[in-house]
Amino acid sequence: MALFVYKFGGTSVGSVECIKAVAEKIKKARDKGDDIIAVVSAMSGETNRLTSLAAQMQPEPSDREMDVLLSTGEQVTMSLLTMALHSLGCSARSYTGGQVKILTDSTHTKARIREIDDTNIKKDLDNGRVVVVAGFQGVDENKNITTLGRGGSDTTAVALAAALKAKECHIYTDVDGVYTTDPRVEPKAKRLDKITFEEMLEMASLGAKVLQIRSVEFAGKYNVALRVLSSFKEGNGTLITYEESEMEKALISGIAFNRDEAKLTITGVPDLPGIASKILCPVADKNIEIDMIIQNIAADKTTDFTFTVHRNDYQQTKAILEEVCESLEAKHVTGDDSIVKISIVGVGMRSHAGIASTMFKTLADEGINIRMISTSEIKISVVVDEKYLELGVRALHNAFGLDKE
Repeated sequence: MALFVYKFGGTSVGSVECIKAVAEKIKKARDKGDDIIAVVSAMSGETNRLTSLAAQMQPEPSDREMDVLLSTGEQVTMSLLTMALHSLGCSARSYTGGQVKILTDSTHTKARIREIDDTNIKKDLDNGRVVVVAGFQGVDENKNITTLGRGGSDTTAVALAAALKAKECHIYTDVDGVYTTDPRVEPKAKRLDKITFEEMLEMASLGAKVLQIRSVEFAGKYNVALRVLSSFKEGNGTLITYEESEMEKALISGIAFNRDEAKLTITGVPDLPGIASKILCPVADKNIEIDMIIQNIAADKTTDFTFTVHRNDYQQTKAILEEVCESLEAKHVTGDDSIVKISIVGVGMRSHAGIASTMFKTLADEGINIRMISTSEIKISVVVDEKYLELGVRALHNAFGLDKE
């Protein structure tokens, strides 16, 4: 007998019929002898509905009251799923985050988990019950309801799996695993049987939407084996784990991309110590995240400074840079919000040369001009014009043999 944590996202519990199907899946596992903790999200669309109700009451509600409101979405799902399990003759009990108790800090809307009291859960598991937990929520030391922010239910599931030393944490969603790239862009994309935490973190940070970064970080930190599966069809999904000796596989595991990129350049900046901070600090002060950075020094001892931001922050960042440009007596600010980032990811890069040259030659052969380049130990990212996204992804997918079994 082994303990598994199952997490079901909004689409997996999006209707009464879906919740009943989830209950059947849990009962099937329970009948095999496994212990199950089920973590549930709000039903698909419910969080948006609650947010809309709040907006009708107050333009900017307090974070504390928003946490109280939004936490009810998961509570509805946990109760309905427990009822569905009861109807199948399966003993089960539901818990809110506060009832567990999942203790968090007091940062409303994006709280961090501090510790989990597993006493009640262990007692129920010992008595043969399925434990159903509302994801995305906890309580602080003053018993205020808190929520964990975007992807919070994934984090709840991983945290419970770590606390109770579960064999695996299964993330059920509307896709059947992690693919070599988005199948909507490259129909030849293949589902990966395994991927390392490092690769999954890079894929998630670079635009792959299968898992939230925070839950992968948490799983890696506590060595919780994650498995991504579909709620709607059978299969083994993709196992996310630490690199193992038998995982001698393709040099590249996947290709990620991000459409939400914008690039800004401030030219003719005096090449002096501290100039980077004078450019970037005003941007950071507005909580704008900066991604790739390039600095070119010219013969006249001036520098051109280029960086990327999220496309939604483009206009605000450009306005900030224009003020900086004037104060530094630089030449001018240019920008482009029609770019994308394409990245190849793989632990195989560590021990193989020629990966970058293959990537650059492949793009050159397709007439795709590279605007910026960024590298890490297991990733190479390039910025290209948006119109070349699909062509670039498909060409690289083929060049690295990701469409082969």
